[in-house]
Amino acid sequence: MMTVRDKLNRPLRDLRISVTDRCNFRCQYCMPAEIFGPDYAFLSSDKILSFGEIERLVKIFVALGVKKVRITGGEPLLRRDLPVLIERLYQIQGVEDIALTTNGTLLKKYAQALAQAGLSRVSVSLDSLDEQRFAEMNGQRGKVVTVLEGIEKAVEAGLAVKINMVVQKGKNEQDIAEMARFFKEKQHILRFIEYMDVGNSNGWRLDDVVPKREILTQVQNFSPLHPVKPNYTGEVATRYQYEDGQGEIGVISSVTDSFCSTCSRARISAEGTLYTCLFATNGVNLRELLRSNADDAVIIERISEIWEQRVDRYSDERNEQTVQKRRNAKIEMSHIGG
Repeated sequence: MMTVRDKLNRPLRDLRISVTDRCNFRCQYCMPAEIFGPDYAFLSSDKILSFGEIERLVKIFVALGVKKVRITGGEPLLRRDLPVLIERLYQIQGVEDIALTTNGTLLKKYAQALAQAGLSRVSVSLDSLDEQRFAEMNGQRGKVVTVLEGIEKAVEAGLAVKINMVVQKGKNEQDIAEMARFFKEKQHILRFIEYMDVGNSNGWRLDDVVPKREILTQVQNFSPLHPVKPNYTGEVATRYQYEDGQGEIGVISSVTDSFCSTCSRARISAEGTLYTCLFATNGVNLRELLRSNADDAVIIERISEIWEQRVDRYSDERNEQTVQKRRNAKIEMSHIGG
């Protein structure tokens, strides 16, 4: 196994793969219904990477140093037979951890099969415990109770579970303490995510961001916290433990407190385009290479070249300059996963 490093000496360790661009939610910050409506042209099946192509790519990325794989979407559980893919990836020597990001609505149905296939962890998106507020945020497409049932099934199946809450000013910041209280009692790690300017569909404004310090203040008022060290280099969430020892929270603060310096993540969209940053403006078509006569050595060399030229540090730059030059070009989060 070789280790490739980018221009800022960051290794390639994590691979995030989108298995579909479709989702059964229409969250305003990701896939607003007015844009992703009934007539929206999602990718046809021949444009999306097959399980065999995904398996081959993961083997190639493992040869370059990847140890952890995360399956994303859209909503990945909409991809038919997903546990079959998980099992195939689990068999790859060098893959140490397979995780999944989901909105949780189908988790009750698939949790057991995913765990048996080799899935290690699941991150479940849930932005409010209030049914009305949650429905407003997801386009009237899902219920809190369904997501909570999915979380419990995942726990029963032996999966490690974290909950992700995207916090938006004027939408759900009043739910911060209640979410913290609920998941502290359940002993699940809750991660608060600053509302990010991913893609161009979500109408992002800096004014809509509830900053990390404000999130922490609200949680502290409910139950005091103290910071703890990251579990590993490059962990995206800043960790805080409750002082009574009853659990922890995390804050993913790419807007006010970026973590570009340790980012080791590559992303592959559903149609096989490689992106070296969540906020990327363009990527490299790996599907074309996979479907040509190129052997693994050629693809390995191409990916190595891409990573070794990587200088991405968008969240640092966002704090230093205007986002104007990238405003019309960033890849949508529904296409690349979070």
